[in-house]
Amino acid sequence: MAGDGGMIDVSGKDVTVRTAKASGRIVLGEEAFEVVEKGSCIKGDVLATARVAAIQAVKSTPAMIPMCHPILIEAVDVDFTLNKQDKSVGVEVTVKSSGKTGVEMEALCGAAAACLTIYDMLKYVSRAMRITEVELIEKTGGKSGDYKRAD
Repeated sequence: MAGDGGMIDVSGKDVTVRTAKASGRIVLGEEAFEVVEKGSCIKGDVLATARVAAIQAVKSTPAMIPMCHPILIEAVDVDFTLNKQDKSVGVEVTVKSSGKTGVEMEALCGAAAACLTIYDMLKYVSRAMRITEVELIEKTGGKSGDYKRAD
């Protein structure tokens, strides 16, 4: 089955505990940042909604990314950091699973979905928001070992 352009065969891999942490950032601008900070969004709680979206995206990754294996998600943690200096929200999504393949794509999808949801919740205030820096921060477990972003 090698070389057919399909999903990677993971049947021979060992089950190990695997984690991945990904981040993203959305630069909101003054007015949208103030809405988040004050909790005055007309659509509801921006960060609570983005947290749910991140968790849903983690669980739905194989439906969005064609070659991802469906895996058991054991834990998802979503954290937000408000940065007053550049009027942005940072997102970190950590995913844990015990399985035969990693959870990097799940963490990345979660971070991206959180940022997209924040944009959707605040687009009535401004459409000039920018989603940046969606990236893998670290991963553990599996045959390839651990990875940690150098910067």
